[in-house]
Amino acid sequence: MEYLSQQRHDEIAAELKHLIEEVYPKAAEELAEMSAQGDRSDNAGYREARRFQGRTISRIRFLQKILEHSRVINPDALPKDRVSLLSTVEFTNLTTNTRMKFEIVSPHEMDLEAGKISLNSPIGAALMGKKVGEIAEAKVPSGTLRLRIDSIRFQ
Repeated sequence: MEYLSQQRHDEIAAELKHLIEEVYPKAAEELAEMSAQGDRSDNAGYREARRFQGRTISRIRFLQKILEHSRVINPDALPKDRVSLLSTVEFTNLTTNTRMKFEIVSPHEMDLEAGKISLNSPIGAALMGKKVGEIAEAKVPSGTLRLRIDSIRFQ
């Protein structure tokens, strides 16, 4: 079971709807058109249309599984004094004295450019459950990071 924010759940549902209602019918139409052109063994357009249709079906099934095996998390039910899912955490890397800020999200919402890290990442897992002022130790490929929690916010 995975937890998603309402926003991410809605984004996945919208993408799934778009794929089912718009992309897949076009892919099927393109495949039928290419198939009607004759010899399939020598038809690059037909092979590409089949690959595109296959990728579309795979993406639809993947998104359906995500929605089937996930729940929308109620932000009001989360603890406000500890790092948890959907919390924005400011922390200091005590080794380099560098301050960082990330929102802790599910793996399906991770986006480093937007400042969102997965709760399953080494840093995300180390921060989970910690309070302001506590030190978290994250084991990363380059060694162990000591991270001091400076603040926790919820949006």
